[in-house]
Amino acid sequence: MDTLQLLIYIADLTGVAVFAISGALAAGRKSLDLLGVLIISVVTAIGGGTLRDLLLGRNPVFWMLDPTYLYVIFAAAGLTLIYSRYNKPPLRALLIADAFGLALFAILGAGIAENAGVSWIIVIILGTMSGVAGGILRDIITNEIPLILRRDFYASAAIAGIIIYLLAKQTGLGELSASGLGFLVAAGLRLAAIFKGLRLPVFQLPDEPS
Repeated sequence: MDTLQLLIYIADLTGVAVFAISGALAAGRKSLDLLGVLIISVVTAIGGGTLRDLLLGRNPVFWMLDPTYLYVIFAAAGLTLIYSRYNKPPLRALLIADAFGLALFAILGAGIAENAGVSWIIVIILGTMSGVAGGILRDIITNEIPLILRRDFYASAAIAGIIIYLLAKQTGLGELSASGLGFLVAAGLRLAAIFKGLRLPVFQLPDEPS
């Protein structure tokens, strides 16, 4: 493994840890038991990548080839449980970390889909799925409206980043530079939603006349 691959691998594990923490906190807000916390953490952290690999026919899926992902999830969930017993979780800091995790997973997932030879629209769908599907599963299991269905720039941020990544590659930009540009766009839009309240327009039917 060269230096670049090692850095990507470490970033991937960091993203998994961040999503596992968000899953553990979501489980805590619903007062789930320890097994429930672990299940929600696992689903949140690797749910998107698992669905992507299954749809692409990659067998076995990534975390079965490298159980380090599971160890990182268990460690992140366990540390979250310990920390939360004595301190209030820094939710704003977690949202920021989640924004970077979303952008990272979306671009990495898009690259994996692209290498599988699928069309550009499938690359966008599978890349977005890599970033958001784990959170959707987490919210469904914990009986929350998925963040992707709210007004926040979330899935739309991932989609925009992936489109920029693909366009940058079409213009001749290298893989690393195109990935970095797509990552910055996705993370930037998500951070704008967090700090500036950037939202998508809402579709609302007019009230029925009485």
